Amino acid sequence: MFRVALVLSLLSAPAAAAEFNFCWAGSGGYTMTGRIAFPDALMTAPIVTERDVTAFEIVGYEQGIAIGRWNMADRMPSTTWHLRFDPATLTFLTGGSFPGDRSQGWNANGDVTDCGRRGFGFNSGNYAQDICLYGVWIAQSSIPPETPFRATPNAVTPDCRAVDFLGKSASGK
Repeated sequence: MFRVALVLSLLSAPAAAAEFNFCWAGSGGYTMTGRIAFPDALMTAPIVTERDVTAFEIVGYEQGIAIGRWNMADRMPSTTWHLRFDPATLTFLTGGSFPGDRSQGWNANGDVTDCGRRGFGFNSGNYAQDICLYGVWIAQSSIPPETPFRATPNAVTPDCRAVDFLGKSASGK
């Protein structure tokens, strides 16, 4: 009886999740923090996509002040949701044509214009990495498309200064 109870409890237990934080430093004082989670078993997968993600959220900032947020619970059928993540290097793939194997679209399409009237979104394509706010592309936030964008198991802050794995810090160094 004990074995049956043990097996049933193990089968009903939630799958362990790999969870990471990230901080993106754009231009013009724009930054973004976020969190991604997916099943631990996918840590050996070649790529994690939006279909694999179990939790995801982003918060955008201008000069350290929150200006918008988006998470998977806000997703609608028309929402752009395109994610490519390399779990071996903890890197979001960037620098490619949208949508493609090296691009991102988190509530923002390739034109960065579909994040909604009250929305916030992020895009990385072959032109730039940038954000969308209230359905408008924020050109001032743009950084080169090939800029590395990595995740970390460590905590992050809105200014991205303590995050030394990024291609650039919020201070531009």
